[in-house]
Amino acid sequence: MAEARAGRAAAEQWLRWDKNPKTSEIVKHMLDEENADELQTRFGSRMEFGTAGLRAAMGAGISQMNDLTIIQTTQGFCRYLEKNFSDLNKRGIVIGFDARAHPSSGGSSKRFARLAAATFISQGIPVYLFSKITPTPFVPYTITHLKLCAGIMITASHNPKQDNGYKVYWENGAQIISPHDKGISEAIEENQEPWPEAWNDSLIENNSLHHDPYATIKKDYFKDIQKLCFHRNINKETNLKFVHTSVHGVGHEFVQLAFEAFGFKPPFAVPEQKEPDPEFPTVKYPNPEEGKGVLTLSFALAEKEGAKIILANDPDADRLAVAEKQESGEWKVFSGNETGALLGWWIFTCWKNQKQDPSAIKDVYMLSSTVSSKILRAIALKEGFHFEETLTGFKWMGNRAKQLMDQGKIVLFAFEEAIGYMCSPAVLDKDGVSAAVIAAEMSSFLATKNLSLAQQLKAVYEQYGFHITKASYFICHDPKTIEELFENLRNHDGKKNTYPKSCGRFKVSGVRDLTTGHDSSQPDQKAILPTSKSSQMITFTFANGGVATMRTSGTEPKIKYYAELCAPPGNSDLEQLKKELEELVNAIEKHFFQPEKNKLQAKAEIPLLCS
Repeated sequence: MAEARAGRAAAEQWLRWDKNPKTSEIVKHMLDEENADELQTRFGSRMEFGTAGLRAAMGAGISQMNDLTIIQTTQGFCRYLEKNFSDLNKRGIVIGFDARAHPSSGGSSKRFARLAAATFISQGIPVYLFSKITPTPFVPYTITHLKLCAGIMITASHNPKQDNGYKVYWENGAQIISPHDKGISEAIEENQEPWPEAWNDSLIENNSLHHDPYATIKKDYFKDIQKLCFHRNINKETNLKFVHTSVHGVGHEFVQLAFEAFGFKPPFAVPEQKEPDPEFPTVKYPNPEEGKGVLTLSFALAEKEGAKIILANDPDADRLAVAEKQESGEWKVFSGNETGALLGWWIFTCWKNQKQDPSAIKDVYMLSSTVSSKILRAIALKEGFHFEETLTGFKWMGNRAKQLMDQGKIVLFAFEEAIGYMCSPAVLDKDGVSAAVIAAEMSSFLATKNLSLAQQLKAVYEQYGFHITKASYFICHDPKTIEELFENLRNHDGKKNTYPKSCGRFKVSGVRDLTTGHDSSQPDQKAILPTSKSSQMITFTFANGGVATMRTSGTEPKIKYYAELCAPPGNSDLEQLKKELEELVNAIEKHFFQPEKNKLQAKAEIPLLCS
């Protein structure tokens, strides 16, 4: 009863503040119908602002993305920035947006970006608002390029079409990390009543505080990524043909320009998917990480044009999937770890060939997230540069890369298994535009040696050791079961603070628990990476070269695992290694997850539309 009253009160407050006729009408209708369940869903709790900013469905209510929640979020962010930057009124911020739209609630990325801009301008703060859709990487690039205080990107990336997001970057050009998320969240709570001018997006027009960085940034970005073009003559002459799909997102024009900047002929664009379309009509999920299902039209175009390589961006063009036609006629879609291995090898090789001074290698770094393949570690060990792993997500890699660069170090490359790659220090975030054209140059160079990407990947593994991976998850809707599962691993066989010594026939040689901060490989048993009690994450290292991380998902009722078998160079019996990884994964599922006892639902049992 109390919940219903609170939901109703929040909805009535909403109507006093909301000036969007579509969302107001939806809320009025809910109140007239006395739809308690719907009111609770929309008004029971506010969207949570975290290190990834906001992400939710577009629609009416405080739990959704709409004009009013965008204004409230921006007011909080504005006040938080004023506290942190005395020169905010001089330097200002950048705002970009993708092509998402939701006609029934009147919401769209462009509309949200304009309201956010009006909110800042109403406080005398300069805003660099892109006049057209741009890839997400343009926002972090603009922050560092123009020395701004912060940036906002309105995008839901590869999420379903009804979603949108509000992604926030700090002055260092990286996504925010704690404690900024908490500080912004508190400031949002304190600044909910819209400021008088916040709704007035016409305030932007002809305002001296409003700048459009589109033309300058487009020019300067492509000039900057040209520093990573090492084989322009090969690119100009190559007979290799490429297909590119932007999956109804923003990437088409920018990948075409990247190809031009590197001296290539333009790639063939999938015609049905090249124009931005918020309905995503040709794909169930607009996420190239899903693999072959999203690439169906790309395969057809490649067959028709005789193209061997497919490059696919997600809708905000910060991720990249790569596929290659094999001698057999089959298409190989590279996993994020495989593309990371290839790009890491390529970028290091190009750097090495440019450098005369061998001692410079002591300042070179590569990064990857802790759930990604350890292939960069193996390359670093053999070649003499530094490798570091970070927590999951590019916010950690971007911030760490900036710290290292500020110390005079060279960060060549960073990646995560979820098809995200940072190939240029000009963008401290994943960037699918630069990654696409660098992958094209690598392919063209290899073609001059009669090598395919798949052959080169095998050569990398033969030189540095095979790294084979398997990742999956179990569904569990009961938080208590999840907590008990992890607590049982921490208190194995009922012994407090004791982790399993083995998993089936596999001996455990090390444990790192980033929930509690324990790391058996450190002299003081304390983890170096940041820890968080609010999420579960344990990594087991095995005596046979296996590594497995179990973690909860921040956004879904999943317990995920990422397993990898790292073999030393010279052990090239791939079939035997695959068999061993399969056995290890089976043992982890059986002994650590205990799916029957914990009533977990395996990925395979879930219909495709939930995967």
